[in-house]
Amino acid sequence: MNKDYEENGYVVFKSFVRENDLKKLRETATQFHQSWKRKNAQFYAEKAVNSAYLTAKEHLKNDERESFFKFIGSAKFMDVVTSIMGDRPTFMNTQLFFDPVNESQKNYWHRDPQYHMSIDEQKQALLGPNVVHFRIPLSDEPGIELIPGTHRRWDKDDELDVRLERNGRKNHENLSTGKAVELDAGDLLIFSANMIHRGIYGMDRMSLDILFCDPVPELVKFVDSNCLPDSDIMERLENADAFKSAIEIKTNNKAMHATST
Repeated sequence: MNKDYEENGYVVFKSFVRENDLKKLRETATQFHQSWKRKNAQFYAEKAVNSAYLTAKEHLKNDERESFFKFIGSAKFMDVVTSIMGDRPTFMNTQLFFDPVNESQKNYWHRDPQYHMSIDEQKQALLGPNVVHFRIPLSDEPGIELIPGTHRRWDKDDELDVRLERNGRKNHENLSTGKAVELDAGDLLIFSANMIHRGIYGMDRMSLDILFCDPVPELVKFVDSNCLPDSDIMERLENADAFKSAIEIKTNNKAMHATST
């Protein structure tokens, strides 16, 4: 396991992605983004700061999807993923983060689970199972602000008040415990979805996030089968284990559900 990640909940590998790979990622992400914006014009104009499911078939051609799969399933990338998550990381999703159209829209402190978990469940989530973001900025950007160690510890009173907008506080207010992490194109930022964080807007940011989770049914249920590669593509990947894990768990879940009903 990576010591910095274990201690702080995040780690940065500078200049991780080679220029030719970065160029392909940027071109494919841009193609997705243009198509996604047309389909989601109102949402994009009003409040969007990210999109998801880049490896699905809706916005990309098969060869464009395969270029994403080949990067995710490369030996170099998966070696880093396993160094953080252990022997059986499971592919979960992809996201694209960008600046809001409305320049007055403020960024906001959050933990990812807060949108589908109660307070008690959020506390329990700090014990695992885990979801981890692997973020690749496709151009230089201001980066992200994190509160180190909050992947393992619960909020202090002021952090909780700001994050949940309690006691008159707002989720965009500055927190003294926050640490800004500036990112350059091709860096790799790895951070726990459980930790308190917020994006920093500006510089026409475009960051690709690849999410992995521990191999447990309660997390894999969120994986969209349309975002997984078929067997032909997987045969062409250097390391398809994370995709195979997602498919196996989803298949087993479906079989167990069929048996129980």
